[in-house]
Amino acid sequence: MTELVSAVSPERDVPSAQAPGILTFIVADVIIFGVLFVAFMMERSAQLALFDRSAAALNASFGLFNTLILITSGLFVVLAVDAARHGRTAATRGWLLASLAVGAGFGVTKLIEYGDKLGHGITMLSNDFFMFYFVLTGVHFLHFLAGMIVLALLWFRAGREPVDGPLFGWIESGALYWHMVDLLWIVIFPMLYLLGTR
Repeated sequence: MTELVSAVSPERDVPSAQAPGILTFIVADVIIFGVLFVAFMMERSAQLALFDRSAAALNASFGLFNTLILITSGLFVVLAVDAARHGRTAATRGWLLASLAVGAGFGVTKLIEYGDKLGHGITMLSNDFFMFYFVLTGVHFLHFLAGMIVLALLWFRAGREPVDGPLFGWIESGALYWHMVDLLWIVIFPMLYLLGTR
């Protein structure tokens, strides 16, 4: 009877994520960002008027647009992982490419925003709010670039290796990292762009 069940609904032996390595990295990274978030809130409470006035100089529409970009890109990564789990190479590569294409919009929008701030003479030396703004968004941007490189490498490897073999663990790990990038931005966006707005 067991043999019959196995024949009817075969189970795929798909490797899991490269844990605990990636999970350890994510937890450590989130803790570091958490310290920065707490420092921001403490400094904000000491200079409330300055922080609110400075936040008003940010374009909340850019921030919201970037949030939607990262959430959409994250959804495409989820679909890529699901396709890889079922051994669908073409779909896996397609969703990874879609995630890369949409994610690139975040980079373009962020560079436009940085250019606008610098063009108006606003730098990380302008005041404490903008020091946090450039540090938080800058470090996040570096994480974003690393994530884009990871997605591109996974797309490349998926064209040369079975996606439901050992590569699947790397795809799942890359997805976990990309979701961390999304999660950090979901905290950064309201904290910098929306907190204190009237």
